[in-house]
Amino acid sequence: MSMINAALVESFDEPPRFRSVPAPEAAPGQETVDVLAVGVHPATRGIAAGKHYTSPKTLPALAGADAVVRRADGSLGYVMLMGAGTLAERIVIDPDAVIPVPDGTDPALLAATMNPALSSWTALRTRVPFQAGQSVLVHGATGNAGSTAVKVAKHLGAGRVIAAGRNRARLDELTGADAVVQLLPDEDATAAALAEAAAEVDVVLDYVWGPPTELAMRAVLGARTEHTRLLDWVQIGGMGGDAITLSGHALRSNAFRILGSGFGAVDAQVMQREFTELVAAIAAGGMAVRPHPFPLDQVEAAWAHRDEPGERTVILL
Repeated sequence: MSMINAALVESFDEPPRFRSVPAPEAAPGQETVDVLAVGVHPATRGIAAGKHYTSPKTLPALAGADAVVRRADGSLGYVMLMGAGTLAERIVIDPDAVIPVPDGTDPALLAATMNPALSSWTALRTRVPFQAGQSVLVHGATGNAGSTAVKVAKHLGAGRVIAAGRNRARLDELTGADAVVQLLPDEDATAAALAEAAAEVDVVLDYVWGPPTELAMRAVLGARTEHTRLLDWVQIGGMGGDAITLSGHALRSNAFRILGSGFGAVDAQVMQREFTELVAAIAAGGMAVRPHPFPLDQVEAAWAHRDEPGERTVILL
């Protein structure tokens, strides 16, 4: 029996382990590919910890949720197999699920960047009628997804991008932000800064939610001068909490829409198209998250590593 190296989740309470497993065999209609790079994203960790809706029901199971792969013809591809596992030297995939990757693309950079960029790309491309020249507030811009959202918004033609977050040093380092707002413990100061910088935005990409978003909504809506100008507030993340309290007056007195963006909100065929265009944009240098590479046999160290701002752990095979 042919064997390959892999990273197995053997317990939800422990990091994946480096193991030798039987090589996979493709069934009719499937394809076996070589794995080159796998990102260790928050969702990837959550799946391996049993805390994600796609976490495996039985163990052991392969870790990993996405991968840059090499196909039998030598071409590169990107796959996202939420819950199926990708951290092995070879995996079996559905050929129709492979996103083509341009030749010469750095697999580590693509694996590091796709996941952080996907949320904002999908929101602006599929969930709101965003047009080049419009303005965007990224609420929660100092995490990897939020900071990448600033780059994505600029790449897609935003005329003005305002970045709001708690970490002042990180805000000052952001590439592409036209203005920054530090979210301070002083709520009055925070509200005043948001009102001044973001009163007339067209779209808010919200990675925070909870009480901080309640404050931000009151500040932005209260400062708008054109209340009939549409404001789309897109809920993407919940670092600040899972729920908000919202006055009905806010919805009645403004052209104001609240909507979410995630895998359950976008048609699968549309997502496939957007994956393809995002891969091409990253490969062309449109945006990048710095990969922090580990070899597969150091998967436990990779799981223990905590990414610095602007980087993402990637396992290279």
